[in-house]
Amino acid sequence: MAELVPFAVPAKSDKTLLVWELSSGPTAEALHNSLFTEFSRFGLLYSVRVFPNAAVARPGFYAIIKFYSAKDAHRAQKGCDRKQLFQKSPVKVRLGTRHRAVQHQALALNSFQCQELANYYFGFNGWSKRIVELQELSDLKERENEDIVAPLQKQSLKFFCALEVLLPSYECRSTGVGVAEEPVHQLEEESGKIAVAYKPGEEIVDVRNEEELHDLIQVNCVSWKQSCQGEEEYLSDFSLEEDEFRLPKLD
Repeated sequence: MAELVPFAVPAKSDKTLLVWELSSGPTAEALHNSLFTEFSRFGLLYSVRVFPNAAVARPGFYAIIKFYSAKDAHRAQKGCDRKQLFQKSPVKVRLGTRHRAVQHQALALNSFQCQELANYYFGFNGWSKRIVELQELSDLKERENEDIVAPLQKQSLKFFCALEVLLPSYECRSTGVGVAEEPVHQLEEESGKIAVAYKPGEEIVDVRNEEELHDLIQVNCVSWKQSCQGEEEYLSDFSLEEDEFRLPKLD
């Protein structure tokens, strides 16, 4: 059965591996590099995070590894559990089994991660993108012409963008649209880091009408700053506490 791999931050536990019994000899950075190299054999990784063991445990490290694909995560668990890998003693690998009572909104990947994911599955030359239309919808120029000076934090830049993604090998193309709006002072601090969405009913000047835009792909509206904060909150949830991972007893 084919697996659907969304262009979003992996959130399900079946894509997350807990690796422990890591040696205390290497540094956390060295362990990160070794884990990344070893587990990348099974599929594209979203993240590898290494943490020192709790003070009550013996010296050493554990790691949280996230795959984009659940199938890749399962193969990595079977292929690496109780294996020495890059150290003298075997490591232990388990899939995350925590069940969340509250479902969080899927977080969008940044531009680099989207391109990395597309290159992995479609090949470097297996896809392309082009901007169909880009228009500024901001009213800053109008305010200047009217000699209305608003506080900086209340001014904003707003752009409309229509983008087309092409998959030549599959003779497939898909168009998406979005509207990005951010306060000027935030744009100055975090230039270009915006995830956008087209909202039906929003007034758009000199672009396609609502009926023409209705069938196009719509992207979740999440600001870059909120996306990063949400991702960190999610990743920080994983620890060795009993309510996070239920680890089977090993002989």
